[in-house]
Amino acid sequence: MEKKQLNTPFYFGGAASCTAAIIVHPLDLTKVRLQNFKGNQKMSMFGTMMKIIRTEGPLNLYAGLSASILRQATYSTVRLGGYEKLKQLLLQKEKNPSVLQLLLCATTAGIAGGICGNPGDVVNVRMQNDGQLPAHLKRNYAHAFDGLFRIVKEEGPAVLFRGVGPNINRAILMTASQCVSYDRFKSFLLSNQVLNEGIALHLLSSTFAGLVATTACSPVDVIKTRMMSATGNDVHLSALRITYNMYRNEGLLSFFRGWTPSFMRTGPQTIFTFIFLEQFKKWHTIWHQNKDSMAIQL
Repeated sequence: MEKKQLNTPFYFGGAASCTAAIIVHPLDLTKVRLQNFKGNQKMSMFGTMMKIIRTEGPLNLYAGLSASILRQATYSTVRLGGYEKLKQLLLQKEKNPSVLQLLLCATTAGIAGGICGNPGDVVNVRMQNDGQLPAHLKRNYAHAFDGLFRIVKEEGPAVLFRGVGPNINRAILMTASQCVSYDRFKSFLLSNQVLNEGIALHLLSSTFAGLVATTACSPVDVIKTRMMSATGNDVHLSALRITYNMYRNEGLLSFFRGWTPSFMRTGPQTIFTFIFLEQFKKWHTIWHQNKDSMAIQL
């Protein structure tokens, strides 16, 4: 009898990303701090983390965790869930989808994810960056929802979508580079019998995917972070103006500032996300198989 093709629940991607975000949050915070550091002075990832611990306390490595989870619950649920659903629809017609077809799925899902996740991303960036601001510029959001409510009340709802352009671009790049490269690396390793289905395959495929995603997304990520955390006169600058100012004042390498912590964050985030996602799929399949077996017995 032909096996029934199970559809992956839409929320699995978001649940996997939220779980991964809890693990890698200190690296994400360090990345945001480095990206917001202006000037030519070089700061290392380890040095930035130690400065946070020394000046703000070790618990501040988890500053903005509620906003990070909110971001993943919106942004990643939509982009990963959307990609999986579109890919499943594609697989009904094409046994072996091309890279271009998968990129179209990723682009569509990335646009939706970038828009839906932008409010949580604005709060997330602000909460993570708050610790290095002067006292008179600190926002001191109590938690993610306090940040959302205060932004709407004090600055207007439009501010929740500040930086949505770069965020959509990043979401497209992230979904395409992360999901498509993971699928292709996994397919390559399986078809060439390098590894069999299992944790080792998921680990290696997601590591490669994290490397590709970090490099592809770094410039847009830096610009997006600068826009979302802007204060004073900088809040009126467009993405193009920020890009021009960064290139003129700080050089081309400024667009890759924070690459190491970004990879050390995106790498584990990608690894844990796909490992958890694959496990959720496995448990989902086992649950349905047991359910069907019980139904046949009855």
